[in-house]
Order: sequence, then structure tokens, then C-alpha cells
Amino acid sequence: MSRRRTIAEVAGLLAWFVAFTWLHSLVGRDHVTATANASTLQSIERTLHLDIVLPVNQWLAGHVGFAHAAAWFYRAYYLVVAGVLVWLFRRDVAVYRRVRRTMIVMMVLVLPVYWAVPMSPPRFALPGTVDIVALYGIFGHASRAGGWTAMPSMHVGWSLWCAFAVWTALRITRPRLARLAWIFPALMVTVVIATANHYVLDIVGSILLVSAAAGLTALLPPPGSSRPPAAGRPGSFRPSAVGRPGSSRPSEADRPSSFHPPAAGRPGSSRPPAAGRPGSSRPPADGRPGSSSPPVRRPGSNGTNLGSPPG
Repeated sequence: MSRRRTIAEVAGLLAWFVAFTWLHSLVGRDHVTATANASTLQSIERTLHLDIVLPVNQWLAGHVGFAHAAAWFYRAYYLVVAGVLVWLFRRDVAVYRRVRRTMIVMMVLVLPVYWAVPMSPPRFALPGTVDIVALYGIFGHASRAGGWTAMPSMHVGWSLWCAFAVWTALRITRPRLARLAWIFPALMVTVVIATANHYVLDIVGSILLVSAAAGLTALLPPPGSSRPPAAGRPGSFRPSAVGRPGSSRPSEADRPSSFHPPAAGRPGSSRPPAAGRPGSSRPPADGRPGSSSPPVRRPGSNGTNLGSPPG
């Protein structure tokens, strides 16, 4: 990719991230509804025996070293996302374009969910939890800023996207290394629950979000390709094979070459038949019965040789 296109790619991504951040800040502002939704979600998790956020959070709060590490890990995922984008861009542009499209679709899909279902995180709505990121994070109490958008978890969503991107790039050439990429989202799930930033069902929402984004992207034509899908597939506008039902492509019988006159001598042919055949106006070969031309004299015959002057 040329330098100009590289600059345009970087500028376009930065503009999209700025736009997403701005749109994200406009949704999930209804604190009352977000708290009510969080209470409902807590009841569902208790019914399903998934209410593990409080005990795990209290354990982490009692281990300061792990709490520091968890807070840093929670914030530093931006570096991983940026690193994966740069690595893919330099390694394989085709894969980069494919997973970049998945990322954009994921970001578009999550905004209506945040608007429709505002959700207060456990650190605000679950009594007894400790805000680990606010206490030990690199931005301190900035953890309390932002909207009420805990469902689904975009931290888990971003980590799942990173694993999906690396897996897509390496699954054929280095399958074992590709599987290791899924360790990152597993760690992120542990961190967001232990820091009381998300519920267990928020994680389920993240998995559904990334799966939907990847599925929708797979239905689209490859990025940068102007060719339609293969003929005969659903949604294809390319004519199917010649002669098949529903084909808009002319069959062999309709091609211009089919209007050539048929072989000589066949019924309906306007081409004269071969010489000597019945109905032919062309004289037959010399020496054959019915020929009007003299026969060829061969050496050794009683006549004069062909081409020899008379004696």
C-alpha cells in the first residue's frame, strides 16, 4: 500500500474512533433506568447462580499487588488493539481489511444497544463492591466518568476482536499460535468481573456482539473487490453457467457462431457438397467415372509421360 493510502487509512480510523467515542458519550445517560436494569440483571444472575462478581471483587481488593495489575490490564487494552491493527496492516493487507470491517460493524451494532438498554456496572449498583480501577488505575478516579453502558462489555468485545483478528491471520499457517490468542479475552473476562466493572451476563452479550459482527462481515463481498459473488450463489447478480435454467447468458445454440452454415452436403446446407457426390456441380477427380478431364498418364504407360515433350 502506498504512503498516501496508508496516511488516508490511519486518518480514517482515527476519525472513526473519535466519532464512536462522541456517539458513545451521548447514550446511556439515564441513571435511573440504568440502575433499575442492573437490579433486574442481578436478580437473573442470582436465579442462574451466576452472581460471582461480589466475592471475586472482594478477594481482589484484599490482594493489592493483583489489584494493581488488574487495573493496569483493564486500561492498557487500547495498546493491544492498536498493536494488532498495525501488525495486521504490515503482515497481510487482505486480512487487515477483513477484520477492520468486523471491528467497525461491532462498533456500529453496540451503540443502539447502549441507547436501548442502559446498564449500571456492579461497582455502582452492587453494594459491597470496591472500584479497583478507581483506586489503583493509571487515571485514578476517572473510572467514575462515562455513561451507564455496561451491557455488553466493550472491554471484552475488544479483546475478543483482537483474538479473532490474530486467529484469522494465523489459523492456516500457524494454528497452534493462533489458538493462544484466545488467552487475551479469557484474561479480560477475569479482570472485568474482579474489578466489578461488568456482570457475567455482560460477557455473554459481548460474545453475541462479536459473533454477530463476524457473521455479518462474512456475508459481504471481500473488501476492495469489485467482483460479485460466484455465479449461482444466493444474492449473486452474475449470470449462471451457460445453458442452466435461469441463466441470462446465451446458450451455445444462441451464439452468433451457431449461424454458420452446416457441413457441406447436409440437409439445408447452402454450401456445395464435396466433388463427386450426388448433386454436385463440381467435376469429380480426374480419372474417375464421369470425369470430363483426361486421365493422368503415369510413367511406363503407352502414352507420353506427363510433362515430356512428344518424340
